[in-house]
Amino acid sequence: MVKYKYIFFLLFLFDTIVAQDESISGSVIDLENNSEIQYVNIGIMNKSIGTVSNSKGVFTLKLTDKSNLKDTLVFSHIGYKTKKMLVESLIGKNNSIELEPLSNDLNEVVVTFKQPKSKRFGRSVKGLALMHFNFYSAYEKEVDDRLSKEIGIKFNLKKDCKIENLNFNITANQFKSLKFRLNFYKIENGLPTDLLNEKDIIFEVPANFLGWFSVDLKNYDILLDKENEEVAATIQWLESVKTDEKSKFFTISTAISATETAFYRDKAMDVWTKTGQGLSFYLNAMCK
Repeated sequence: MVKYKYIFFLLFLFDTIVAQDESISGSVIDLENNSEIQYVNIGIMNKSIGTVSNSKGVFTLKLTDKSNLKDTLVFSHIGYKTKKMLVESLIGKNNSIELEPLSNDLNEVVVTFKQPKSKRFGRSVKGLALMHFNFYSAYEKEVDDRLSKEIGIKFNLKKDCKIENLNFNITANQFKSLKFRLNFYKIENGLPTDLLNEKDIIFEVPANFLGWFSVDLKNYDILLDKENEEVAATIQWLESVKTDEKSKFFTISTAISATETAFYRDKAMDVWTKTGQGLSFYLNAMCK
């Protein structure tokens, strides 16, 4: 009897295990008009297995020995219903993933602040710039394998605020161009949870740019409610063009801090890690 149980276990194991170097590829399109959807977050929840679709909606997701055929792959993008599919249903095909647009029946809300005050959140100094937070370490072989990697900071809200710009200090940049997405999250139990964005905020860092980089956010009307109390602001790696084949380093100055908190995760659906780092990363806002 024990022998048969062992054989059954092996059959189950081989039925669920993912072959080495297996991948899932395809494109993500709008269900209603068949247009491509760029920079869709794609990944397995709570695992470092994920990516984003490119500017034409095309994606390739490399699976690892941490994945299995019964895992659920999640497709997520602002303005669309989240879609979930089993890994086993997607392997070995040129997939066309259709996302359904969310209905947008909300009326535009215009908020005006009487006598607003300027407020800065985060770390607006680079110090001696002796420490750096690098998106990619020397041990990581391929930058493209890490699409959707994300880092950011926590800040505390005591008033309602409209965000005016994002700023961070770049100390190394070996890329001709870089595209990032800016995300805002609620924080619960010390970690980012629900996305607060109502619009997709994409920005590009120009060739080999170094120093303080600023992203103008005035036209996005980003209003953050003091009821959230703690909010995370992060930047997510979407696309890059290397200066040469060995290009890998993109760093932001940082310092060990007892009062500030940074967050990072390797993939779009991965678990968050927090650290006592004071990234040179801050937001300017008008608050009431």
